[in-house]
Amino acid sequence: MNILGIGGVLRDAAAALVSDGRIVAAIEETKLTRQAHPGRLPDAAISACLKLGGLKPGDIDYVALSRPLPPGSALPLALRAFEKAKVVSVDHHAAHAASAFFASPFESAVAVTLDREGDLRCGGKWRGDGNRLMLEEEILYPDSIGELYGRVTELLGFHASSEEHKVQWLSTSGESRFLDLFEDIAHGHAFEQSYFDLGREGHGGFSSKFFDRLGVSGADKLSEKMAADVAASMQRALETYVDRLVGDAENICLAGGVAWNALLVSHLERTRKGVFAQPAAGNAGTALGAALDVWHQTVGGTERVDSGGYCLGPAFGPNEVKQALENCKLRFRLLTTTPELIGAAVRHFQQNHIVAWMQGRMEFGPRALGNRSILASPHDPYSTENLNTFIKHREGFRKFAASVPEELASRYFETGSNARHLATVGRVRPEYREQFRAAILGDDLVRVHTVSKDDNPLYWQLLHGFGEASGLPVLYNTSFNLFGEPLVCTPRDAVRSFYSSGIDAMVAGNFLLEK
Repeated sequence: MNILGIGGVLRDAAAALVSDGRIVAAIEETKLTRQAHPGRLPDAAISACLKLGGLKPGDIDYVALSRPLPPGSALPLALRAFEKAKVVSVDHHAAHAASAFFASPFESAVAVTLDREGDLRCGGKWRGDGNRLMLEEEILYPDSIGELYGRVTELLGFHASSEEHKVQWLSTSGESRFLDLFEDIAHGHAFEQSYFDLGREGHGGFSSKFFDRLGVSGADKLSEKMAADVAASMQRALETYVDRLVGDAENICLAGGVAWNALLVSHLERTRKGVFAQPAAGNAGTALGAALDVWHQTVGGTERVDSGGYCLGPAFGPNEVKQALENCKLRFRLLTTTPELIGAAVRHFQQNHIVAWMQGRMEFGPRALGNRSILASPHDPYSTENLNTFIKHREGFRKFAASVPEELASRYFETGSNARHLATVGRVRPEYREQFRAAILGDDLVRVHTVSKDDNPLYWQLLHGFGEASGLPVLYNTSFNLFGEPLVCTPRDAVRSFYSSGIDAMVAGNFLLEK
């Protein structure tokens, strides 16, 4: 039984392939094409999924199409190449819920979906049991906690719908002294609209009433201290809002753009029995959710899936990598064995060099999980400064993740299960606070990525190799991409990013490039 899922057609389009309940592939279109085409089918992602599954269009039994679609859309007609397939339309938030619950380890749980808006909704609460999901509560736009978070993002000088993550990291340095204000706005599903002014451009579209509560003029630029406090207040209000929504549920599954909020996930991990945050929580993840929804609720499949390390995209063999390097007329060194490959990378880390690491299948979702990563040694006191200033070109308050072998993580950090997919934050243990100072957010928080031998054996070996050489099996990890671009996919993407940045060396497959 082969099910092709398609989602995010209006924004962040992706495709996913589920065969007999197993996730074969999941890929975002922009990672393949390097440009967005809103409103169009993700043709490149569809083709890549079929290739990875060894399938032709005629082998597909169902096409699961997540809404919303463009007005007057003819997309179902464009799917006629799948002549055997039945096309099933799946509600946007139902696809989000399916992506979270059916990919979780729980037989029963509450699934919460929250975003700005999709299919006229901005959230929902679902009861998951076995292979069924039942809607218990839906939240309609414009009473959207995601929209409110986006307004605060704009108020603080960032771009709404793309830079909300900056608000959560900024919040770790602030105090939630405006929490009462945000709780007055988001006191229930019916938000207090008097705090918004639809006629006001910029500043988040907040009204004079809102700025009066802050004690500033709407035209004033917020001080760094106030900006951090506003961010902290919004973050705490989000956590309180979700607590009220989930009630006394023990197991929680999260999806929708709000589920990318690692501080929210960490908060729930500390207060609930079990939490699973879908790593591809945004619109792209609805492709996977739509396919899983059809597998479980239409076909009746009962097998639960484990997507492992969420490296579900294309991989490139030695000949493909070598051809790309030769076409670019680059000098490289062939590393014929795994010990030689790891040893070469470790030697660069020991010289405090920054290394690009491209191996295996590309990750699904926005986070680098050890196959398309830029890595640095925690022994280098300037590693995060160099990563932020010369490579990622981003604010200093944004810290980098610490990758660590799963079985050794508790020695250095306190963290939850979602560290497997870099979807939460942990706390550094006091005796290692100075060692990891460059990666610490406020309150000793650290973004932790736990790596298992099963999920990513080569990256796991690299961490152990570095630990044997340095005494510390931890590397700082950030996504391998240039500022504003998606994660690199192909060897050519990797070469371009490598030579357009301050990265010192790159290991792509079995090939080493050095500057």
